[in-house]
Amino acid sequence: MGSENVSPLKYFLSGGFGGICTVIAGHPLDTIKVRLQTMPLVGPNEKPLYTGTFDCAKKTITKEGIRGLYKGMGAPLIGVAPIFAMSFLGYGVGKKLQQKNPDDKLTIPQLFYAGAFSGIFTTIIMAPALSRRRP
Repeated sequence: MGSENVSPLKYFLSGGFGGICTVIAGHPLDTIKVRLQTMPLVGPNEKPLYTGTFDCAKKTITKEGIRGLYKGMGAPLIGVAPIFAMSFLGYGVGKKLQQKNPDDKLTIPQLFYAGAFSGIFTTIIMAPALSRRRP
């Protein structure tokens, strides 16, 4: 079974869509985690705001609706989707660079190198924020 000839644009769009799905699926749990981490400390004879994960989810949905679990999702969407898109694009390019023919089956080390190559593409998105010089 050979590797199909996939367009770089398809890799890019698939990665972006995957990034969006990751944020949509994971953001409610991140919201709950942050609310549990930032709830006020309780004194003696006081009850905590939330007794656990499910209690926090239930109280959030009751008080704010299901949309309460998705508050603040804009920033992760803006950041994660392009990172995933560039990662998938880099992986596709990394695979193509190692194939002499589109039907060549890549070895496990070649797939590893393609995955490592995708990190270069991801760095294009992530590094500018990390490399700013501070006075």
